[in-house]
This record gives sequence, C-alpha cells and structure tokens, in this order.
Amino acid sequence: METKESTVATYPDLFEKCYNFLAPDQVRAMGIYPYFHPIQSPPGDEVIVDGKPCIMAGSNNYLGLVNHPKVKQAAADAALKFGSGCTGSRFLNGTLDMHLELEQRLAKFVKREAALCFSTGFQTNLGTISCLVGKNDAVIIDRQDHACIVDGCRLAYGKTYKFAHNDMNDFERVISNVRRNNTRGGILVVVDGVFSMEGDIIDLPNLVRIAKRFGAKIMVDDAHAVGVLGPTGAGTAEHFDLIDEVDLVMGTFSKSFAALGGFIAGKRPVIEYIKHTARALIFSASITPSSAAAVLAALDIIEAEPERRDHLWRNARRMQGEFRRLGFDIGHSQTPIVPIRVGEDLECFKFWRALYDNGVFTNPVISPAVPPGQGMIRTSYTATHTDAHLDKVVEVIARVGRETGLIS
Repeated sequence: METKESTVATYPDLFEKCYNFLAPDQVRAMGIYPYFHPIQSPPGDEVIVDGKPCIMAGSNNYLGLVNHPKVKQAAADAALKFGSGCTGSRFLNGTLDMHLELEQRLAKFVKREAALCFSTGFQTNLGTISCLVGKNDAVIIDRQDHACIVDGCRLAYGKTYKFAHNDMNDFERVISNVRRNNTRGGILVVVDGVFSMEGDIIDLPNLVRIAKRFGAKIMVDDAHAVGVLGPTGAGTAEHFDLIDEVDLVMGTFSKSFAALGGFIAGKRPVIEYIKHTARALIFSASITPSSAAAVLAALDIIEAEPERRDHLWRNARRMQGEFRRLGFDIGHSQTPIVPIRVGEDLECFKFWRALYDNGVFTNPVISPAVPPGQGMIRTSYTATHTDAHLDKVVEVIARVGRETGLIS
C-alpha cells in the first residue's frame, strides 16, 4: 500500500531575533553591564545601588523635590482619601476633582488657557501628535528629539520630516520644501526645549521666526525645562520671552514635579480637541491620586521657593565649568544636563563602571539615543546637591578620565 509521506512546513520564527539577541549577556560577562541596577533607597542625591552607597549624578530630580516631606505627605494623604488608583480612563470614570484642579494650576503655571493631564509624558507626546497631524498634514522635528516624539510622528497619518540638530538653516530648508511640496494641510513643528541627552537648548527665537513665516504651529516638549528654565520655571518659551509665540507646551511630572504623568497646554479649543480625540488619553487609565497630589504640592513649593532654581543653576554652571576646565568634551550643554563624551559603546560602559566602582552613579548613553560612536556619560544635577557631593563627582570623573586617557 502506497503511503504519502507527510511533510511539515517550516516558517520563519518570530522569536528568532530574541534568541539571537546576545549583546546584553556579552556585556554582562565583561562585568560592565550598566542597566537595570536596583536602587534600594529613596531616590535622592545619595542612594544605595546593589547594596553600594553612591552619589546620584544621573537623575532628573532637578529641584530636589522627590523626597520633600510636603510632597510625600500629599501623596500619602491622597492615597488614603481616594485609594491607590482611579480604575478607569479620564474619559469615563477616572476623573477626580483633583485632576481638574491640577490642570487649572498647570495652565496658569505655564501661562496657557488650558492644560490636559496624561498618564505618562511618553503618552502625552504620542497622543497629542498623533491626533493633531492628519493625513494631509506634515510634522517637522529635530533629529535629536526624544523617542516619544518620534513614535508620536509614526502614529500620525501625516508625513514626518527631520532637520539637523538645532540647525536653523537646515530647518528653514526643510520647512520651505515641505510648504512648497505639501500645501494641502497644516504643519506642526515639534522640538525639545532642553535636549535630554545633550543638555542644550533649542534655538527658539530663530525657530519661531522661521516657522511663523511658513504658517506652522509650534509645540515644545519641556520635559527637562519646566521648573528649570524661565524666571518662574515656566519653561523654554518663558526663558526666551516667547510665551505668545509657542502654540503648545508639553511637560512631564517625573522630573521637576517629582511624580509620574505628563501634560499638554495651549489654547482651550486645541486642548478640548485633544481631550476628545487622543487615543493615548481616552484608552489609558488616569494618573493616580498620589501622583496628582504630589504634583500639586510640588507646584506649591516651586512657586514659594524660587531659590531652589537658583541653587540648581549654581550647581549646573559649576559642573559645566569644572568639566570644561579639565578638558572634557561636554558639547553645547547649557543646562543641569552635562554629558561627558566618551566614544564607542564599550568604552562608555567601562567608563561608567569605573565611576560606579568609585561611588558615583551616572547614565551611559549609546546609540540609538545618540549617533553611533558618540556614546556619552550623561550626568545631571539637582538643587539639593551639596558642594561635598559635587567635589566628589568632579574628583572621581577627573581621575577616571585620566586613567582612561580621555583627558590628560
């Protein structure tokens, strides 16, 4: 009796890329893997990492509020009163009166008509950009914009264009071409106010001048600028006295506001449109009562204690000056984010490990967060770092820099 031999078809394995993803284990074997190290203490200027005491020189706790007693008490009180979560989206059953109060306070703080809170900063950019940029529209971004801006553009139906980092000549070339070749819709320009890795500030005056000439709307991601830049901490537009020239301001709560979440602020009709069309808002649970209360408390402190910002800038300028004097390449840093440019990925990891072994915790940054071969140690400073903290950071980074040949 003749039998037909059965055959089993073979298809590409979706997980093959996962099984072949060996880089993390290779770096772990070298003893220089820098990511996902557990912190076993409150996230302040001195922390315990893997059981080891370190000076934290890599957090975004710019105003030093994450451990402020009033902020922690407000968060605790809110959890006791409202519970641990809201059990739904803002669109349905997840809006508390505290959310509305927070949005009014934020709008006033950044000098806008209205504001809207999202569950995270990442979702804020995802939801805002994707709902505003339709299929006939265009969005133009800086090549070094944050990943959430890039992903928001990917979700949008309009076309995305990029210009060279903080290069206004290139921006003018790009927007001119877009307006000439894509005239059916509007243009949204989205930039970081403070670039999160490089620590430089967008050339907002020239960007505004060019964008307005081509009828574009401007959105500034002030995640690392709100609470930091401007006479009152309102961000990049206030820093340059261009409040009325910027259409949308985005901010996060995980930096100066010592919590978790994000917000977008602008003219009331625009915020109302985002509120009713942004999928990242409509289909996400709202920020917790504790987060909302923490931000409200942080706002109180920021408004009552402007000297915190003064201390922050004193520390930032000191560290910029120290590292430049020592001969490190810190790029065009103008803020409390001060990168140390190292080079190749493994050299960056080795530099990080030497700092960590000497009690200084920093953030190694490699591609795709920066261009290939331009790895850096991202250091960042707070209003509550003491001179003793900064003395040690400078001493350790200088010693490791000499030992590795990065400086002489």
